[in-house]
Amino acid sequence: MDLLQTSPAPRQPAPAWNLYGEEKAFPDVLHIERISDRAAGLDWVIAPHRHLHLHQFFLLRAGMAEFTADGHKMQLAPPVLLSVPAGVIHGFTFSAGTDGHVLTIPLPNFPDVLGPASPFAGALGRVAVLEISDLIYNIFLEIEREYDIGLLGRSVALRALATQIICAAMRSVPDQNTATISANPRFVQFQNLLQTHLRDGWGLARYAQALGISERHLTRLCRAATAQTAANLIEAAVMREACRLLVYTRMSVATVGYTLGFEDPSYFSRAFLRVIGRRPLAYRAGFNGG
Repeated sequence: MDLLQTSPAPRQPAPAWNLYGEEKAFPDVLHIERISDRAAGLDWVIAPHRHLHLHQFFLLRAGMAEFTADGHKMQLAPPVLLSVPAGVIHGFTFSAGTDGHVLTIPLPNFPDVLGPASPFAGALGRVAVLEISDLIYNIFLEIEREYDIGLLGRSVALRALATQIICAAMRSVPDQNTATISANPRFVQFQNLLQTHLRDGWGLARYAQALGISERHLTRLCRAATAQTAANLIEAAVMREACRLLVYTRMSVATVGYTLGFEDPSYFSRAFLRVIGRRPLAYRAGFNGG
């Protein structure tokens, strides 16, 4: 079920953490740890905080937890899988000895499934409490094993396993049917135009004109399908293509920007940093190194 909107807690300024307070750039393709690894050293209390560019899955196998998200509280009774999107202010009070895992996934490493233009955006764009299947539990164990042993192909294997978790979680969201996302013909047309004109620098007005509808109407269609605005979907699709060009070509950062319709390379770099959370060269280096 989705997060119950009950028991509002007092709102307080929450820090934006990379990973439980760490200020350095995210160092790996993902991160997995036992809940006890960090919570036990903090007296089983994780203060309210948020992650701007990280999606987290909490798999609770035993124990109890009080979970707070954006000022609302709920009790978590294992076994349960908790999905927490980027930007949500959240915190925990665990019972001593709570058993489970925390899987932390950087959005820039998974733009196709966790980016705002992803077909999963509607399902995974809000906090959700889901049932644990044997499949999900076994994949968590395999991620933990793959994460620790460091064999050749580690990054590829971890991306594949994490994508399975994301897919399984999306399919577990109540009343979530991916077929309905693209049911509106105009939205399907918009998606097709978006892929066709990614490198033409089209903005919201140009897409709406091509569809023969107003910008406001297009935005309503996009919100209904993905919970994202049309402008956000356009920007996310462009940046997803930028990620691909940075990883799979040798284009310079400036050339990538020009290719995607940016006349000013510095503006492209700033836009990429705002959406993806890293500068273009740092994003490319992260893949080249891992």
